[in-house]
Amino acid sequence: MSEFRSDFLKALEARGYIHQCTDPSAVDDLAADGRIIAYIGFDCTAPSLHVGHLLGIMMLRKLQQAGHKPIVLIGGGTSKVGDPSGRDESRKLLTEDDIEANKASLKEVFKSFLTFGDGNTDAMMIDNDEWLAKLHYVQFLRDYGRHFSVNRMLSFESVKQRLDREQPLSFIEFNYMVLQAYDFVELYKRYGCQLQMGGSDQWGNIVNGIELARRTEGVELYGLTTNLLTTASGAKMGKTAKGAVWLNPDLLSPYDYWQFWRNTEDGDVGRFLRLFTELSLDEIAKLEALEGASLNDAKKILATEATALLHGRQAAKEAAETALKTFEQGVAGDSLPRFPVPPAALDEGYGVLTAFVETGLVASTSEARRQIKGGGLKINDAVVDDPKRLITYDDLNAEGLIKLSFGKKRHALLMPQ
Repeated sequence: MSEFRSDFLKALEARGYIHQCTDPSAVDDLAADGRIIAYIGFDCTAPSLHVGHLLGIMMLRKLQQAGHKPIVLIGGGTSKVGDPSGRDESRKLLTEDDIEANKASLKEVFKSFLTFGDGNTDAMMIDNDEWLAKLHYVQFLRDYGRHFSVNRMLSFESVKQRLDREQPLSFIEFNYMVLQAYDFVELYKRYGCQLQMGGSDQWGNIVNGIELARRTEGVELYGLTTNLLTTASGAKMGKTAKGAVWLNPDLLSPYDYWQFWRNTEDGDVGRFLRLFTELSLDEIAKLEALEGASLNDAKKILATEATALLHGRQAAKEAAETALKTFEQGVAGDSLPRFPVPPAALDEGYGVLTAFVETGLVASTSEARRQIKGGGLKINDAVVDDPKRLITYDDLNAEGLIKLSFGKKRHALLMPQ
């Protein structure tokens, strides 16, 4: 362990957030001796952030809890360009309307983790379109573009990967790293922001901003990154059979979010408790020391605590109770996702393949057939053995619902409209 003086870096190090820092002692001095202003950028390329963004959000939360000021930079401007980092191909260019809709949807998530306002440590939410949309291109190139070496830009991993794989890198994407560097300079000039944080894939972009500020403003800025999120088995975290683990409840229910954390690999329990909950380190040490079936109790605590941070304590409690009823007591829980079915469909018979696809339990009818062949699909806890089976009113249980299950951990309820 390093001998940090500041509560901020002590907390980040103890919980395993820190991967790289441009000047740890300088950042530590700034955080120990006064208030530091730091930012992380989030582009508006989707209607919701996903669980892979949580590391950054939690770092901003730790920053605020330590008495410093976080800036959430919404990339309304850079989303018009597209970040090539970590991409094998160009992002689809979004329309202005798409970006505005995504921007509005993204903002709600941050309110669960940060306190916004006008105080010294209150978080700020800023859109980089405020300055990027007003740039005069030729003047911008003269003032800032001349400080970037194309030779060096070609050496960045995100660019090298595209070139090595003979995937096209558009000129507009090539500009992204210049715009992100300029964001850091602009945030320093407007708000005194001295620290940019992000995932390790952003290291090159962060260093660009530091160097640009040094050359154009004569100031020293700093960068700090965290590791990209992977599981103990090496898989990229944040994907399930249903797709991305979204943070917005309209795209992923609190129950499904709880289940995602409940299904954590054994080797990740302690690490995820440190990163994604606010339990004390002593309590986490006790939980990660559990073995065998007892480790499931730690996973349930992880799921409940992580869900409470995002969706609130009540939603987390309901999700945990639903899981208990569904898995341990064999009944349908209140928080299982529900899907309305028109009466006519049940009158005529609702195809079992269609039902499992439309509820999102399987991706396609061909997958549903394969799962039926292997005994993986159930209706009201009874194995489905006929892919031509029809779901009717006769399948309604005592609660007036029809429970669909894929394996032991994924369920949905059909309810007549």
